[in-house]
Amino acid sequence: MSGETDLKTLLQSLHPVVRDGEYVYALWPHGRPLEGEVEAAVREAEGLTVVLHRDEADRLGLTYDFVASWITLQVHSALEAVGLTAAVSAALTHAGISCNVLAGFHHDHLLVPTADAGRAMDVLQLLARGVVLRSERPEDRAGILDLTARAFSISPVTGEPVEGTPIEVGLLRELFECAEYIPELSIVAEIGGEIVGHAITTRGWIGELPALGLGPIGVLPTFQRRGVGSALMRETAVRATAMGERGIALLGSPAYYPRFGYVPASSFGVEAPEAAWGEHFQLLPLPEWPNGVRGTFRYAEPFNRL
Repeated sequence: MSGETDLKTLLQSLHPVVRDGEYVYALWPHGRPLEGEVEAAVREAEGLTVVLHRDEADRLGLTYDFVASWITLQVHSALEAVGLTAAVSAALTHAGISCNVLAGFHHDHLLVPTADAGRAMDVLQLLARGVVLRSERPEDRAGILDLTARAFSISPVTGEPVEGTPIEVGLLRELFECAEYIPELSIVAEIGGEIVGHAITTRGWIGELPALGLGPIGVLPTFQRRGVGSALMRETAVRATAMGERGIALLGSPAYYPRFGYVPASSFGVEAPEAAWGEHFQLLPLPEWPNGVRGTFRYAEPFNRL
């Protein structure tokens, strides 16, 4: 059976699967006959590189540095297909995940750092739906503001149409220019090159402790309930963790955000800027969360002008 060549069909049919176990790259000792359970091999002028199970490499006494999870894209891509490797690599690059690609006759195979395997699967599943996450660029801002106006055209509080421009648009415009803006935490979701979702997280404080405040987060109405908002939430948490941040606060539905690890902020000794917010003011403690934190959360300056 001939392989698929249409890029859109390829992406929609990725069906990534993680193989069991951990895999490593090793340089095969010169002059030693090939043996053992080798999964892949590449001969270069400098020597023979093999890919095999980590346990097998240990048994054979081979040395290695990179420990990976092996993801197989089960779509049957033609060897002459154009764009699949570039699309997959770009999506993983935007997520900060390194990737080594092996092309087989029937399938493409990705070796990613073991610690990133779960997130790589999330990225690939989003890509199959056409979604790519990346950092916001200055030239995106007009589109993001338009998206935000459309996303908040119905009030999330009252459920009624908003008259005029939603306040989130003006807030976002100010957040882009404020001192508390963090470029890495202004994240867009694209489908087919169109920005369909955006989340921004800015510097905040709990007393004198630096923390983060999430919001606004918006998704075009036609793309809501398709996992775009969830992907932006997870990507925000992953990036904030990698940056060594302590925690993220937000104001939102206590029926929705706990699925992402958020809890009432008061349970961690963090009070809302306004007491009336109650359990709607929530906190996601990250791995660097310190013990004994107490205080009232303070958002970036533009929030004070709402």
